[in-house]
Amino acid sequence: MAAVDARPGSALRTPRAAGLAGMVSALLLGATMVLVRIAIPADASGAPSWLTDSSSRDALRVALGLVPFAGIFFLWFMGAVRDYFGEGEDKFFATLFLGGGLLFVAMLFVLSAAAYGLLELADVSQDSSQQQLIGTRQLVLTLLSSYCTRMAAVFTMATTTIGHGRGIFPRWLVWLGYLVALVLLFVSVEWSELIFPVWVLVLSSVVFLAGSHRESPGSASS
Repeated sequence: MAAVDARPGSALRTPRAAGLAGMVSALLLGATMVLVRIAIPADASGAPSWLTDSSSRDALRVALGLVPFAGIFFLWFMGAVRDYFGEGEDKFFATLFLGGGLLFVAMLFVLSAAAYGLLELADVSQDSSQQQLIGTRQLVLTLLSSYCTRMAAVFTMATTTIGHGRGIFPRWLVWLGYLVALVLLFVSVEWSELIFPVWVLVLSSVVFLAGSHRESPGSASS
């Protein structure tokens, strides 16, 4: 059985807040990752043409505009989920939860700073910027496919373990969380990072539905 917070109204508000924040965060994160993948050439040989491709640069600008909001909603999601977990969470996994989530957001912002460098390179001489573009492009993709995904794996594993230990997550969601964490931790293929916002969306939907059931008249009167 899941532990229920004794504070008036808290058990009713927190799951829905966590669910809504997670849904928005998942959509923004997914959109950002897709736009970055579309905008930045996966092959270094495509770097010269990127300098003259205004549509790719526009897509990257949109992605960078979404990053701050994705980070804000993800932090809100973290806070709401931690409150949903309630008191008595394991300190070890709670530390991994906070550390993995905060480092994921930090790596996302570092990726954004590096991506801004790509846009700046497009405004200078093409001959002098191609080599810099290749290196910066690789930095952005490495941050996305390695550092962001590894921190997302830590966050996913810690969240799943805490939810399982508290008896809040259904069994299928626990297995899904561990599977997603393993993929994020050990698989580094193009587009594999999208599994994280998908997991956040699934988790958020489960938490939101749990909050809706708690707010139903039958639950309130029992």
